[in-house]
Amino acid sequence: MNLFKNTNPQYEGFNFANFSNLSIIGYMKDEEDKKIDETVVEDTDTETDEDVVEFVFNDDGEEDIKATLKKLRKDLKEAQKEKTEYLTNWQRERADFTNYKKDEQERRESTLAHARENFAEELLPVLDAYDMAFSNREAWEKVDKNWRIGVEYIHAQLLKVLADNGVNPIKVSVGDKVDPKLHEAVENISTDDEAQDHSIAEVTQSGYIIGERVLRAARVKVFEFKK
Repeated sequence: MNLFKNTNPQYEGFNFANFSNLSIIGYMKDEEDKKIDETVVEDTDTETDEDVVEFVFNDDGEEDIKATLKKLRKDLKEAQKEKTEYLTNWQRERADFTNYKKDEQERRESTLAHARENFAEELLPVLDAYDMAFSNREAWEKVDKNWRIGVEYIHAQLLKVLADNGVNPIKVSVGDKVDPKLHEAVENISTDDEAQDHSIAEVTQSGYIIGERVLRAARVKVFEFKK
């Protein structure tokens, strides 16, 4: 009785009865290894059209070395040209993307600056109300002390919030020379003291700057010398 009947077409014609179990396993392993080696060789030897060098032959069927080299030089020149085009396009795209990021950053900063400016302008009437309340010092001192301290504290906190966002009062005092960039003259006051000419006589409304930009000029009365 043949205990080693062949049921695999791969091993057709092989007499399994003459081998032990270990011999059979060894044979099958050798056959599998052989197939793997053949597959590796086939994969290694596989070439694409791009890997094949096309030789030029003359009318006699012999290789024309000169013509082949000429063709290789032409192919190399075209490859270098294509590489240069790819590199140029990549550099252009990179520059465009860098400029886009820069422009986008500038737009964000501009939007944020406008938002801060609009926010500050909305608060100017509130600051003016505080100034009006504090302007009459005698009347203000008569207000209940605890209530007065609370209001002054809120005013100080408001100024701090504005300062943290780049908004600060324009520093101006009576006697300062008028600066058209920072001051808006609303009234001229005659004086016979030439030294006071074009100097500030009174501040009627506080001015504010945001960063280096004037948010609102300080409104002032100005001395005008007249003989």
